[in-house]
Amino acid sequence: MNQEKKKTVSSKAIVKERFSLKEAFRNEIRAKKATFGFGGFGEATYYRTYSRIKPDGTQEHWADTVIRVINGVMSVRKNHYISNRLEWDETKWQHYAKKLAITMFDIKWLPPGRGLWIMGTEYVYERGAAALNNCGAVDTTDLSLAADWTMDMLMCGVGVGFNTVWKGENVAIPNKEAPVSYIVPDSREGWVRSVRLLIDSYTKKGTWFTFDYSKIRPEGSPIHGFGGTASGPAPLKELHRRLESYLDSYCEGLIDPTRCVADVMNAIGACVVAGNVRRSAEIALGSIDDRTFLELKDYEKNPERAEIGWISNNTVILDKTEDFDKLPMIAEHIRDNGEPGMLNLINVQKYARYGELSEDKAWLTNPCSEIPLESFELCNLAEVFPTRCVKEEEFYEVLEFATFYASTVSLLPTHRPETNEIIIRNRRIGVSLSGIADMLDAHGATELTRRLRKGYKLVRAINHDLAEKAGVPASVRVTTVKPSGTISQLAGVSSGMNFPEFQYAIRRMRVGNASRICDVLKTADVPYEDDHYSANTTVFEFPIDQGKTREATRVSAWEQFSLLAMLQREWSDNMVSCTIYFDPKTEGSQVEHMLAQFAPIIKSVSMLPHSKKGAYEQMPYEGISKEEYEKRVARFPKIDWDKFSGSDGIESRFCTGDLCDSNPIHNPG
Repeated sequence: MNQEKKKTVSSKAIVKERFSLKEAFRNEIRAKKATFGFGGFGEATYYRTYSRIKPDGTQEHWADTVIRVINGVMSVRKNHYISNRLEWDETKWQHYAKKLAITMFDIKWLPPGRGLWIMGTEYVYERGAAALNNCGAVDTTDLSLAADWTMDMLMCGVGVGFNTVWKGENVAIPNKEAPVSYIVPDSREGWVRSVRLLIDSYTKKGTWFTFDYSKIRPEGSPIHGFGGTASGPAPLKELHRRLESYLDSYCEGLIDPTRCVADVMNAIGACVVAGNVRRSAEIALGSIDDRTFLELKDYEKNPERAEIGWISNNTVILDKTEDFDKLPMIAEHIRDNGEPGMLNLINVQKYARYGELSEDKAWLTNPCSEIPLESFELCNLAEVFPTRCVKEEEFYEVLEFATFYASTVSLLPTHRPETNEIIIRNRRIGVSLSGIADMLDAHGATELTRRLRKGYKLVRAINHDLAEKAGVPASVRVTTVKPSGTISQLAGVSSGMNFPEFQYAIRRMRVGNASRICDVLKTADVPYEDDHYSANTTVFEFPIDQGKTREATRVSAWEQFSLLAMLQREWSDNMVSCTIYFDPKTEGSQVEHMLAQFAPIIKSVSMLPHSKKGAYEQMPYEGISKEEYEKRVARFPKIDWDKFSGSDGIESRFCTGDLCDSNPIHNPG
């Protein structure tokens, strides 16, 4: 790097050595035409969700995002090499970065959504890797520390799993007669600190505080570092009120420790959603013998939990063989509303891929249950789309690139010492696949299995080689299947291992009225209507065709379980995120039999009945006929994205999952 460029690097930066693709290649890639999936929907999703405002005030186009991401990941590796006095061959890495960029531009592989949004920004260079990670988990033995870490990570966009092991010992209502005022700083750290102080006053006999919110910027103000707009102090005020109420109730004997820890953690998640990160995914983990845990989402018994219980999926841990004797009871709950999910901790800790002995110390999981984790551990993912690869060899090539991306992110520390301690030891990553159902139906199970088996060995070898050259341990786990969501929509493939709900559908997208993308879509005459659930939001409609892949209702639960077991055996040494859909009329009575046969040989699973129950207006997917699809395509307008070059930055904010444009009440039930 020349001296002039060094002057522009912040003195507080963690990544001080920067990489930049050569100008001639940047111009070359800007001249390429992007090929997003699902017609106009994939491209609109990119602009709404991942396109940032550039330093010159204009909006990123796809080539700009690719350049930013590739420069970012290469800077992380370059910084690690030079900081540790390792050889850095600029010419070699420029050549490698070009291949990374071209295949990413062609959407044959992608970083996770948070990588698309934040990689290559000063936020990452200065604050570290937390915002690049998909998955996190925490043990709640120390409730205030667990709450502190959870809120911190959720506000960085990380999904967090938590168990319910808090014992609730030595907890008492503090003396509230002589409070000390705490002026909440207008920062992530300030919000997190206020929560820690409140909980400590109960659990560690700390000082009782009243909170002064005057320094928090008003609603609608821009957030310049992370992106998006501020929510104002209202969500934090509500969180403080809720936490005080829950802890008072616990001290008065009105709720037990399981209920208290679940309430505290769910309330934190609800606050972060309202606080404008928008994606605040949680999973609660509990004992199969804990009745309170099993009834957390019984809103007839616990009606007051309805306002926060939706924030987490709930999963029981199976950690001894006797637990499998209780599957009939779990089957009854699943037939009712699809919860709880199951985590087979025996297999998690004993096997990599199923049948491949390899110890793992993890005892927790992330919200989508594709990554087993230790407490305070994070994991970053990357995704490959096999059906976007024309030739088989392309598939293996982009597996290498996805492995490079994820392995490189693990070199960058976070801002949390307890997290860095575990990442340094485990270097856990997850190279994932989407379009698995597409590939299964196009090539058959035998060919899919062969490619997965070969691909896994390749990912493992590449990770080992990269680790050796970087002077760090190889990753304890390297592959997974994540649910994907928005990222698979950019590629135009089925998400993860899931089969599509419909072949032909109306795909709806929710966009804030104040954003420029809303103006662009309206000007282009994309069909729209006002959002029935949220003021100041417009719902746009796109026709999509999922191709020849079978619709989910045509695939039996037994076949889905078989595919899950194959992926756990041949591909994923972490876990497979999987929701098995079943017909409650024809398959409901077989749920217990399915669990008895498959739960012992997989690591995680959830089940959900196909049902019209809970259907609502403006659903994200609405099935339509082929004729209706063709009519809509024929009159669908061409969108001029060159007009999307403003600098308001209101809608360009972090978001990675289906929460952006799916059920306005996330994960009901």
